[in-house]
Amino acid sequence: MKKALIVGLNNYPGRELEWCNNDAIAMKELIESNGDGSPNFEVVPIIDNCSKNNLISAIGKLFADDADIALLYFSGHGADIDGGYLCTTDFSGSNYGVKMTDVLEMANKSRCKNKVIILDCCFAAKMGESILLNNNSVLGEGVTIIAASQSWQTSEEKRSLQHGIFTELLIQGLKGGAADIGGNITPASLYSFVDQSLGAWQQRPVFKTNISQFLPLRTIQAKVPKSILRKLSTYFENPTDEFKLDPSYEYTNALNIEHQVIEPYADAEHVNVFKELQLFESVGLVEPVGTEHMYFAAMKNKSCKLTALGLHYWKLSKDRRF
Repeated sequence: MKKALIVGLNNYPGRELEWCNNDAIAMKELIESNGDGSPNFEVVPIIDNCSKNNLISAIGKLFADDADIALLYFSGHGADIDGGYLCTTDFSGSNYGVKMTDVLEMANKSRCKNKVIILDCCFAAKMGESILLNNNSVLGEGVTIIAASQSWQTSEEKRSLQHGIFTELLIQGLKGGAADIGGNITPASLYSFVDQSLGAWQQRPVFKTNISQFLPLRTIQAKVPKSILRKLSTYFENPTDEFKLDPSYEYTNALNIEHQVIEPYADAEHVNVFKELQLFESVGLVEPVGTEHMYFAAMKNKSCKLTALGLHYWKLSKDRRF
């Protein structure tokens, strides 16, 4: 079971934001289903307006029970006061909204297996720091935080994107930019995608976690189907082996195609194997030896071998990890 609370607040009296509602709507639409349309998170959205009491109540319900993943996404104002606040639209005087320390306490005490907090607000990285512990992390087991900016930085919206800069990158990552070869998008891969997309002069995202194993936040169609990926350890019995090729692996090397062909002619079984090897090559798992392209490796009786990334997936295949 996976559940999410998605919050996007624009309507701050006198301090309106423009695109936080767009952020929340886009995030909701993405995470409530996987790339193949299958159900993913059960989402409760809060759009435009929310009081302090209502937000505290909603976060409490999110982290109740024992879901596999409980995800909190917040897009709105953040305050750099007393350990940080998620500002609600009923703020007044010294009542800024919900303390980040209170949110973290609820997450730390939750029985949910994975608690993921994603914040697109100013000073977001204050979540997970304690003024009583010299800013050391105080994350409980199973808690992960992805923050849009450092604890002293603001988070920007961009009119041309109609989203926050951080959330626009989250959207791209969840659509597939952050997926691994198997089509899995985890908090770590999502953060890595965002981090690599932002320059040194821009707001810097922050990643904090206390977890032993990530579950996917979303899955899309795998770049290589698992049924084919498992064959890596079949084609390469040992990690240093080379797979010997010849012209029979190239499907265009056939008598019914009008160009020069050479023996041995295309063989259906070899052609199918070669297509899978070429698929491995397209995602960086396999590379030709002694030539730039797999086509010439076959036509010139050369071979192919595992890359460093291919060796990683070869080990997973050998150990039947997928």
